[in-house]
Amino acid sequence: MGREEIIESYQGYIACLNRQGWQVLHLFVADQVQYNGVSIGLDGYANMLVADFRAIPDLHFNIAGLVCDPPMIACRLAFDCTPVGYLFGMAVNGKRVCFDENVFYEFQDRKIQNVWSVIDKTRIAAQI
Repeated sequence: MGREEIIESYQGYIACLNRQGWQVLHLFVADQVQYNGVSIGLDGYANMLVADFRAIPDLHFNIAGLVCDPPMIACRLAFDCTPVGYLFGMAVNGKRVCFDENVFYEFQDRKIQNVWSVIDKTRIAAQI
């Protein structure tokens, strides 16, 4: 895949997440996807995302920065949301928080095969 194809596919993936279109997630994510070096498969990845939306009902993925060097794409995702209960082990309990996630994706065979993610938990902790 070329640069523009990866960017277009990634934007489709983000749109899929924002509309919670789990029935078409397989169009963007490989069956044997790995997350932070662990093979969790498509079902595990989908379950993780569903749990994120349960913990953060107003979750919305906002692309704040994007760099693409095929087959890799890197993104800074910005979040402004109101998690319920606990988030990343912290009692947020409905308080509005803003934070970023820095994430790298590797595409293989037109789908996301590897994901490496770092969430700014320190920023969340400072807000609660």
